[in-house]
Amino acid sequence: MALQWLILSYVVAAEVAIAVILTLPYPMLVKKRVVSLVSLILQPAASVVAFAGFQLLDLYWKNEHRLMCSSEVCTATERDRYEKSIYKAQRNVVLCAAGILLYWCIFRICKYNKDLEHLEELEKRCKAE
Repeated sequence: MALQWLILSYVVAAEVAIAVILTLPYPMLVKKRVVSLVSLILQPAASVVAFAGFQLLDLYWKNEHRLMCSSEVCTATERDRYEKSIYKAQRNVVLCAAGILLYWCIFRICKYNKDLEHLEELEKRCKAE
């Protein structure tokens, strides 16, 4: 059960690294190559969004059908286990949201850089004419 969260945490860490690499100032030639490489990776990596969305739905369903432990009948260990599961669920929701948000940020950064490159080419053509 924890393997899916481990994989998602590694994917989010990789997305953070890619976002940092994309936002660092590089010479134009290096920047174009990095953006083109990341753009090639983006399409297969879109499955991260679907995976994180599915995990969010799973967390929602588990939250709706979780046994409540707030009365005096619960023992201290049951109450601790309940609170621990709530904290884990909240952490996993943040992880899923971060995965989706970081993918969107990387996508927009690549699109921005491609649009900027296209506009620079148009400017060069207009100046040449």
